Amino acid sequence: MVCHNHNNTVIEGRDHTIYLVGSPNVGKSVVFSKLTGHHVISANYSGTTIDIMSGELRLGAETWQVIDLPGIYSLNASSEAESVTARALTNDGVIICVLDASHLSRDLQLAFDIQNYHKPVMYLLNLVDVAERQGITIEEEKLSRLLGAPVIPTVATKNIGIEEIKKTIPHLSHEASQKDKKLRGQSDQLIENIIQEVESYTPHPPAYLDRIGDLLIKPFPGLIFAVLILLIALAVVVGGGKGLRALILLPLINDWIIPFITNIVDLVVDQGVIHRLLVGEFGILVKGIEWPFALIFPYVLLFYFVLSFLEDSGYLPRLAILVEGLLSKIGLPGQNIVPFIMGYGCAVPAILGTRAATSYKQRLIVTSLISIGVPCTAQTGAFIALLGDQSMLALGFVFGLSILVVCLAGILLNHIIPGEKEAVIIEVPPLLLPDRSAIFKKIAFRLKHFLVEAEIPMMLGILLAAVIVETGLINWLGHALEPVIVHWLGLPKEASLTLILGIIRRELAVMPLLDMQLTTLQLITGAVVALFYIPCLSVFIVIVKEFRLKIASYLLIGTTLFAIFMGGIVYQIGQWLP
Repeated sequence: MVCHNHNNTVIEGRDHTIYLVGSPNVGKSVVFSKLTGHHVISANYSGTTIDIMSGELRLGAETWQVIDLPGIYSLNASSEAESVTARALTNDGVIICVLDASHLSRDLQLAFDIQNYHKPVMYLLNLVDVAERQGITIEEEKLSRLLGAPVIPTVATKNIGIEEIKKTIPHLSHEASQKDKKLRGQSDQLIENIIQEVESYTPHPPAYLDRIGDLLIKPFPGLIFAVLILLIALAVVVGGGKGLRALILLPLINDWIIPFITNIVDLVVDQGVIHRLLVGEFGILVKGIEWPFALIFPYVLLFYFVLSFLEDSGYLPRLAILVEGLLSKIGLPGQNIVPFIMGYGCAVPAILGTRAATSYKQRLIVTSLISIGVPCTAQTGAFIALLGDQSMLALGFVFGLSILVVCLAGILLNHIIPGEKEAVIIEVPPLLLPDRSAIFKKIAFRLKHFLVEAEIPMMLGILLAAVIVETGLINWLGHALEPVIVHWLGLPKEASLTLILGIIRRELAVMPLLDMQLTTLQLITGAVVALFYIPCLSVFIVIVKEFRLKIASYLLIGTTLFAIFMGGIVYQIGQWLP
């Protein structure tokens, strides 16, 4: 199986090509995952699938290319996602259109639009379990006759209907596209007539999950639940991460793994520069294991667990509605809470996720705020390791300052950046109990991505640190940066190393401080500098790609100066406090 991310380019189709089309939240990406065996990050909120994803499905001796197109509501080409889908469907292939059984009337217009492409098509009636929970029953045979194509009821998360899809695909490819021409370009009246013919509703009290979902949207008790949920999430990540680190990972790595590696190096490498580069103060085989796995990994693991649960449960759109009033103050609709939360995982997918925003202004504001004051998971883990044992109050101060700066910067950017706020309709999917296997797959996928994306740059950063220390360059750097590092920030000269390493990975601006004997004020100052410091190299590259070099350079220079300014302010004021 091969999978590619094509960044909104159109894939040339062939006879054995399947295009997956459907509205957001309908489970299209889950179907893609089940068909190809490749797990794509799929969440229960709008705007998840922006890029075109491609995988392969093997059916007997045949290999099919499966293309997961952006989630859309129509093919009017009035948005970037609709344009991408419309262009892709002009190529050869067959179409699988995923419909939401609980919102069939909404999705029928898309079903009719697809028939304009004169291609063999199959309709999946997904989320039939949610529809049944709401008292909705759909006669798929009647619907199939009216649409002139196969209709298969599915519950993709539970693999219901997946095998039937695979059995139908080969036959679908040999059928002529004999759709009933009178269904094209339909009116609302005909959609209503079809719904009356195929759909029946049995009134009954709302299901337990539906009642809870409705409560979570209301200011009361929704805001209370939001605070409780976020506090529980924080407790799981911080408390659970500290427990994993202290009870399992640190003893395992410091008492067993690192001594074993050191003994091996002692046997094959003589004492000297090479030996110190490998297992010295900043030895790549020591810090390269200790920093990412013992100090950062537990927080990353638990953050991804919490994020995956909130995504798959459908809670995030409800949180978006609750924060609509707050985000509107900085010119953003509530749905932008999603990339903000993603930013606490990693800034790269968060910035890419801004493509779901309705305007360039919104994209630029969200990207700027994530770059300025939203720490990624690895950096958050580094902050907890640096300040958690020293002072939870200090840790709270750093994150409180982060939120304050993001709010103030958002208000300022909203006035500076030209453009108007555009209205956005937030679709609220049903509240679901997340599928356990799907969550574990998602966590494994994200952890793999984290280890690949973070470990290699971190190892390079540690190697650079070792070279700077062992060659004596640290003394030259400390002298050159002394007015800033020592006099303004109140840190030792050796802390100049953090400014160099922070360019490679954001958490590397924090980790060297762990090995320095610093006061609480110095720890807070170093954390503040690292918090607002420049986006790491991978984030900078993404900003260049999405917004051009000019915008990325402004953010690079602006965040650097702001980080040093804020760190100095914190230190200078802190000196006067008792």
